[in-house]
Amino acid sequence: MKHVRIVRVERSEDGIIGVLTIDGKADCLTMQPDERDQHFSIPVGSYLCKRFHGKRWQDTFEIVVPGHTALLFHSGNRESDTEGCILLGEEVGELGGKRAVLASGKAFSEFMKKMGDDQEFNLVIQDCMT
Repeated sequence: MKHVRIVRVERSEDGIIGVLTIDGKADCLTMQPDERDQHFSIPVGSYLCKRFHGKRWQDTFEIVVPGHTALLFHSGNRESDTEGCILLGEEVGELGGKRAVLASGKAFSEFMKKMGDDQEFNLVIQDCMT
């Protein structure tokens, strides 16, 4: 089972940006909503992630957070695209004057390719911000 870690490195009114590693190797960047967003913000902690198949996101992973459903990994650029989920990107930039992760479709495809046929993995989310 792979071990995935997200280290949150930047928090702003535009969301939380992090670095995602797979088995200790840097893979891509992430964007999550922060506590001020209307959507749920996933707390720091350890989670099980399970393969998820839905209508909008046909093949991804769901982060199992008690009391919540369909917190997924998917593509998107800005905090407004998260809907409480975790977006993946290749680089950090701005879109429409808002902080964003870019090349998200490519980052998400590469992430899913690296996950292969795995049906679940462990996720740790941590902050390095003060």
